[in-house]
Amino acid sequence: MKLVNNFSHVVIGITGGIAAYKSLSLIRLFKNYGCEVRVIATAHALEFVTPLSIETLSQHRVYVDSFNQSFNYEVDHVALADWADVVVIAPATANILAKYAHGIADDFLSTFLLAYRKRLFIVPSMNDKMFTHVTVQNNLNVLRKRGCYIIEPTVGDLACGTSGKGRMEEPERIFEIVKQSFDEDKPLKGKKAVVTAGPTYEPIDPVRFLGNYSSGRMGFAIAEVLEKQGAEVTLIAGPTLIQLSSKTIRRVNVQTAAEMYDETMRYFPSTDIVIMAAAVADYTPLMKKNQKIKKNDEKWSLNLTKTTDILAKMGAEKQKNQILVGFALETENELPNAIKKLENKNLDFIVLNSLSDEGAGFGVKTNKITIIDKNKVITEGVKKDKYLVAQDIVNEVIKLFSHEGI
Repeated sequence: MKLVNNFSHVVIGITGGIAAYKSLSLIRLFKNYGCEVRVIATAHALEFVTPLSIETLSQHRVYVDSFNQSFNYEVDHVALADWADVVVIAPATANILAKYAHGIADDFLSTFLLAYRKRLFIVPSMNDKMFTHVTVQNNLNVLRKRGCYIIEPTVGDLACGTSGKGRMEEPERIFEIVKQSFDEDKPLKGKKAVVTAGPTYEPIDPVRFLGNYSSGRMGFAIAEVLEKQGAEVTLIAGPTLIQLSSKTIRRVNVQTAAEMYDETMRYFPSTDIVIMAAAVADYTPLMKKNQKIKKNDEKWSLNLTKTTDILAKMGAEKQKNQILVGFALETENELPNAIKKLENKNLDFIVLNSLSDEGAGFGVKTNKITIIDKNKVITEGVKKDKYLVAQDIVNEVIKLFSHEGI
């Protein structure tokens, strides 16, 4: 199993056909999905699209015929081949099909292809008479036998004014085909996950509440990484302004600790993975006032009662095939307190945050965590973006499924 996002680095090869303009939309689709995109264009491709357009959308320089450029040809074509997780040649002309089928390497793209060893999608685009020519079909068969994915052209109006099979497939369909090919490889495919995120608000009266500074950003990042690794994700979120970029994660909004408990326990029995990243209130007002409390007395006391410990409840009911992960935000005695929580609540591992670490905790885009597993193995992280921290946490979940056969 891969323990990192296996669909992050995309190289798009653009060759010299009228359909090259569609590749600009393809770049945008991969970028919007969260991928880093690099583009290789042939000299003829730049007769149809400009380097500025490509570089603006990809946010990287475009690789072209390299002898007139300032980068190292011999190094870059190999380095880029190692970097890429997937390559899409769109449009692929008859010329590039013939070069790749017969091992010709006379420009950056054809040389790059000979150095590349991973998943490759070829999207032919040409006149229908060219596409059906025996030579082109023989070249396509050679590439299929090598394991290349061929995304067949569609029937429609062609640049020459006729109609036939030769139109490049639409960018949206190309993107979906590439994405679906990776779905089968995702290590959490078929698993159901619940993630909690954000604070809870415990009402005192109609205008006041007890709460905390949690933004929910960490939990939202975990939910999205879980989904990218194939899990079916339910996100139970307290009050927060953070929004999901994914449209397919089920989001359940709650406000209080009691509501968080009810929704989490509703999903828990049928869930494979639970990651409790929410900052749930430990106490709630004993009684909520129906009217705003007036500022009359010099002193005012508030009676509180404990909320239900959601993590402890799930730990007591957890089955062998379920993974339960908790968080511990500490200000002192961090490791002893986190290990105590790990043991008392029957967790598979715990994620320790310390407010003493700069750039960690609430209200920031970065985090620094320590992961402690049930065998007391401690893995200390470094400060980085919360999305990258989320990848570390999800990778730990994947390890459990892989090593323990859950």
